[in-house]
Amino acid sequence: MTRAQRRVGTAWFTWFTLAWLVLWAIQLTPVQLLIPLQLDSPDDADGWVRGVVTAGLVLAVGGAAGLVAGPLAGAWSDRTTSPLGRRRPWALAGTWIGAVSLVGTAFADRPVPVALGWIGVSVGVAVSSSALTAMIADQLEDQRGAASAAIGSAQAIGVIVGVAAVTLLGLDVTGGYLLLAALVALVGTVTSLLLPDPRPEAAALESAPVETSTVSGVPFRWLWTGRLVVNVGNALGTGLLFFFLLYGLDRDPDHAEDDLLLLIVVYTVFVVVASVAAGSWSDRTGRRHGLVVASAVVQAAAGVVLAVAPSYAAGFVAAALIGTGYGAFMTVGLALGTDLLPADVDHARDLGLLNVSANLGQLLGPLVGAGLVAASGGFTLVFMTSAVLSVAGGLMTRGVRVPRE
Repeated sequence: MTRAQRRVGTAWFTWFTLAWLVLWAIQLTPVQLLIPLQLDSPDDADGWVRGVVTAGLVLAVGGAAGLVAGPLAGAWSDRTTSPLGRRRPWALAGTWIGAVSLVGTAFADRPVPVALGWIGVSVGVAVSSSALTAMIADQLEDQRGAASAAIGSAQAIGVIVGVAAVTLLGLDVTGGYLLLAALVALVGTVTSLLLPDPRPEAAALESAPVETSTVSGVPFRWLWTGRLVVNVGNALGTGLLFFFLLYGLDRDPDHAEDDLLLLIVVYTVFVVVASVAAGSWSDRTGRRHGLVVASAVVQAAAGVVLAVAPSYAAGFVAAALIGTGYGAFMTVGLALGTDLLPADVDHARDLGLLNVSANLGQLLGPLVGAGLVAASGGFTLVFMTSAVLSVAGGLMTRGVRVPRE
């Protein structure tokens, strides 16, 4: 079986981007806003630090669930031959697992029920993500950077759509979750049905050995680990931002949600611009390694800014830096990952593992950050650790070498 050689048009990219937008919205809006609000405990005997730690634990549990669900769903998707297609059933399944879990989380009032609901959301996102990411390798050849840019842009836009909807509509935590559930149920279902899903011959799938995957190769391990570490660094800089505004900068609690939204807007603009520019450049030149490392260093600069000069004004500078670095890193890094895949029949499993590295990093970051806050009583150590991990993860990708055909 040969790799896809055709080019896709605007319609494909539109539906693909919308699908990712809702996935990011339902994952990152709770991370950035709803779960911190749900678990905040300023009047608790242990103070606000307890809420930070609890939120970090809840998010980490969800990340662990996604670590298992993503690759498993990807492996099953690779060998699916249903009448609905190869990837579509899994995209639909993930959509509805996420929607139902969001409804359950909406009515949770204690940490354990919140954690159970968040596990369901994380599993749903991981299942859908594995199917959607595989479509890049299944259907594209010289547009992989552009498709990766669509994912990066959708991530930034998704979180701002989610946070803005909750904030501007004046929704409480329950209303926010229910809105996200309705959004993913509607848009996720429509995009899953409309995205093309060409299927290979069943005989080819049944005869393909699992060992053909590149997941055991050194380049893939370097890429996976580097993406994980950079995403932990990114999550340290963004995942506790609401708590940082409240307790690190002493912003007015009545306006903290609006402050958060403004910072996310700046972050979003730079993520989108960097994703599109970096993806297009890497497609034209085929040069991905240097840009991946450089973008991780730019992200690291954001952590240094917040650690050295913590202020609301500095937050805007940091948001621009972290958006630029992260947008370019994730776009070009994913395109680099698709270049490593020699086995068409294992696309979803292998790229599912790459998704896990990103998702797990985003969900582990708040846990690591919570531990650092508990240990230091502030946020300086959090942001310095973000800078160190960002540089370290970027340097790890230097070990990635794409096999020549």
